[in-house]
Amino acid sequence: MTRYAIIVAGGSGTRFGSEMPKQFLPLAGKTVLMQTITHFAAVPDTKIIVVIPASARELWTKLCLEHKFTIEHTLVNGGSSRFESVKNALITIKPCPGDLIAVHDAVRPLIGPEHIERIFNEAARHGSAIPVVNVTDSIRQVGDDGNSIALSRASLRAVQTPQTFSADALINAYDVPYADFFTDDASVFEHAGNSVHLVDGDVNNIKITHPNDLMIAEYLLKQ
Repeated sequence: MTRYAIIVAGGSGTRFGSEMPKQFLPLAGKTVLMQTITHFAAVPDTKIIVVIPASARELWTKLCLEHKFTIEHTLVNGGSSRFESVKNALITIKPCPGDLIAVHDAVRPLIGPEHIERIFNEAARHGSAIPVVNVTDSIRQVGDDGNSIALSRASLRAVQTPQTFSADALINAYDVPYADFFTDDASVFEHAGNSVHLVDGDVNNIKITHPNDLMIAEYLLKQ
């Protein structure tokens, strides 16, 4: 059985407010993307595929040289959307029965190898494994008219990555045109008629979206 990890690093960093995309920003002696790759490389039998914008290949090569970063990985050009980026990576995979594919956000650099291993094992048993955590904030749903209603947190979960699947099933699920309701890989997988199996996520597996998140990640990594 081969485990594939597709690390999606196609973002431009617009919301983050930096000139350089956030996946390439420094974090605890490496870059955000390098920290993420390092954690997946610690999981046995895992082949790493990194999806970055074609325009960032030269920058990535330069950063790898500067940081003496030599972990083996395959580079794939990103698409115009996350859906297309994942699809580009899936095209490069020729799976055998029993193979698994994990799809992970490059800007979740705090994912631990033990957590990744557990999710792979759950996906091997159930065909998929989607990490989720409880919602702690109060949630309101806002209608088109601006009015809102309160939702019960008890039935809601926040979804994380790596979302992990049977390789054949995920590749087949992505053999469709993009649709607006594809919010993540699990939604594409489910649309193809597959069942989604939820597993416990990790509250420290934060997604770096704002500058404060980078400072939190720096602190947690140094611990």
